[in-house]
Amino acid sequence: MSGLVRVLVHHLTEDEPAIRAAYHQVSERLREVDGLLGNELLRSSIDTRRFVVASTWADMDKFLAWERSSGHKPATAPLRPFRDTEMPVSFDVYQVEAVYTAERVGA
Repeated sequence: MSGLVRVLVHHLTEDEPAIRAAYHQVSERLREVDGLLGNELLRSSIDTRRFVVASTWADMDKFLAWERSSGHKPATAPLRPFRDTEMPVSFDVYQVEAVYTAERVGA
């Protein structure tokens, strides 16, 4: 398999400082993971208790290798208490099918 992969993990909390701290802790742990291109902590502007950690991976094989590794669960443990259990599934994995990048002319 090839192509970019985005992983979205949904979280729910009223404790913004705690989830931010957990996000930064996990991000530091994942800094050297092969295939991880980056991640973001997103906060809903509609329901400010809802957060998403969105990560971008080089390809599905790299993501699956990390997910199946012994380091996966310990590395992401600080965020686990914030998982959104109100959702039937708190995460999803998407393969990027198409990309459009807007470029400014004369910028």
